[in-house]
Amino acid sequence: QLVESGGGLVQAGGSLRLSCAASGRASSPYAMAWFRQAPGKEREFVARISWSGGTTDYVDSVKGRFTISRDGAKNTALLQMNSLKPEDTAVYYCATGPDATRSYTTWGQGTQVTVSS
Repeated sequence: QLVESGGGLVQAGGSLRLSCAASGRASSPYAMAWFRQAPGKEREFVARISWSGGTTDYVDSVKGRFTISRDGAKNTALLQMNSLKPEDTAVYYCATGPDATRSYTTWGQGTQVTVSS
């Protein structure tokens, strides 16, 4: 089970930090990722972090502004979002999947992020 928190309303240029807590015991190493879906648009990949935390990946539109990290226990992922833009407005979803693949098998319920201009 994944539980996201940290969404909210912020002005353009502001910051938010999203948190995703995974519960239960994993049977194998898993990557954690964030996706987002804006109204009327398809869900898009935002960022991913490997099991070890040593490999991260971002969509081009957030590079240099967003940072994904993982705690030492490996069951919480954070998404630090800086210099937010109105186009970052979306529901943000956390997901986990096998570390060796790019597939995601477990999804959170989502948290709303709204950036006002």
